[in-house]
Amino acid sequence: MRSLGFSCVPVPVLVLVLHVVLVGSTELTFELPDNDKQCFYEEVENGVKFDIDFQVIAGGNYDVDCFVTDPLQNILYHERKKQYDSFSHTTAMAGAYKVCFSNEFSTFSHKIVYLDFRTGDERPLLPVMNSATALTQLESTCLSIHEILKVVSESQTRYRLREAHDRIRAEDIHERISYWSVGETALLFAVSAGQVLMLRSFFSDKKGSIGT
Repeated sequence: MRSLGFSCVPVPVLVLVLHVVLVGSTELTFELPDNDKQCFYEEVENGVKFDIDFQVIAGGNYDVDCFVTDPLQNILYHERKKQYDSFSHTTAMAGAYKVCFSNEFSTFSHKIVYLDFRTGDERPLLPVMNSATALTQLESTCLSIHEILKVVSESQTRYRLREAHDRIRAEDIHERISYWSVGETALLFAVSAGQVLMLRSFFSDKKGSIGT
């Protein structure tokens, strides 16, 4: 079990990317072994909205169980065998909110899961945006660039996930094809050796008959 703030006991985990922006955000990719469950904790204040996105990018049928609970262990979200999903919630109390992923239904395949946990609303890019005054052309340009960069960042995340998913699947297919090719090669040599031995036995029988 781990905290999204990374303040608890460390366990084997592959961190894909971690960044903090105006909205509190944590992105990570971790391994979920078979017959195992991993939980993450995040301290959230009262009345704060948080968003969760997750996706299984490798392993088995690309599915996982997920549930979210509040500090009183009330279940806010619970889904089984999901490949990907999103969840949003506005807190009714302050405390540690828990996000758990379970692979206990799988007996032999481990999973690689991507998680994005965002808390809070984005603060205005410019202080004057809270006022009733109109934005200058420079401020409007800065705001437009900021929104475009947000879209670019989200697109890059989706492309990274898609690339990781496709790469892992391609490597798995390549490994299976390699094993199949080795098996076919061994079978070919075995059949060839059997045919040679069979032909030699025919000639040996004929020689024995002539000698007799």
